[in-house]
Amino acid sequence: MKQIELRLEQRPRGFHLITEEICRGLPLGEISAGMVHLQLQHTSASLTLNENCDPTVRGDFSAFFDRLVPDGTRYFRHDYEGDDDMPAHIKSSLLGTSLMLPVRNGRLGLGQWQGIYLGEHRDHGGERRVLATLMS
Repeated sequence: MKQIELRLEQRPRGFHLITEEICRGLPLGEISAGMVHLQLQHTSASLTLNENCDPTVRGDFSAFFDRLVPDGTRYFRHDYEGDDDMPAHIKSSLLGTSLMLPVRNGRLGLGQWQGIYLGEHRDHGGERRVLATLMS
């Protein structure tokens, strides 16, 4: 078993494909068959696996979650870091902060149209860290 901390560059609010960035940071070539667990070490962003081809999917995700959990909702009390603070935590809980993915022949065993998304739910979330645990 091996653990690696990956640092993801700061991104604006929205859903961003990070599959290539994750793969570049991991020694997947050392694994013929195994698993990788990805744990985002933040509570105001998320990881999810979804459609990786059509960029309108990312915009639709943003539109849906921003409508489902809008910023500045009056009954949220946790707003120490701004109007997007509690909504970001709720979106993170809805989508989750971890993924368990298969590795096959030195590559992630994803479907043809699957990619790893970082859901950035803050206007100024900053750099994000992912702890990757590789198991073979």
